[in-house]
Amino acid sequence: MKMLYQMEIQGDFSEEAKAAFESEYLGEDYDEAYFEAAFASYICHNNEIDDLIEKYSKGWRIERIAKVDLSVLRLCIAEMLYLKEPAVPQAAAINEAVRIVKLYSGEDSGKFVNGILGRISREENADANS
Repeated sequence: MKMLYQMEIQGDFSEEAKAAFESEYLGEDYDEAYFEAAFASYICHNNEIDDLIEKYSKGWRIERIAKVDLSVLRLCIAEMLYLKEPAVPQAAAINEAVRIVKLYSGEDSGKFVNGILGRISREENADANS
């Protein structure tokens, strides 16, 4: 989430920006497989993810969403819909997203993010199972 936030602020989602973040902020104990897979899931599906955020945020354009909230939403949607290995249970991804925005953004952000992710989880899974 912190990396996606930094990339959003800088407007740079490149491999070079990812590598710089890794070397500066990540220690030896981070889960490299998850980190690489989550980043790849977002990068490969970023347009679809942003379309889902706009679709389910009920009138909120991407530009109006707080950058922390947006970064958390992007990561969580990538985990929920596109990250296959290592798989992250949707309920766990949503709970962690809400916890993170409450910590870094605000209480109202928790409700906002939970609402969007809950709708995506219900409706996108229903569409996939139809």
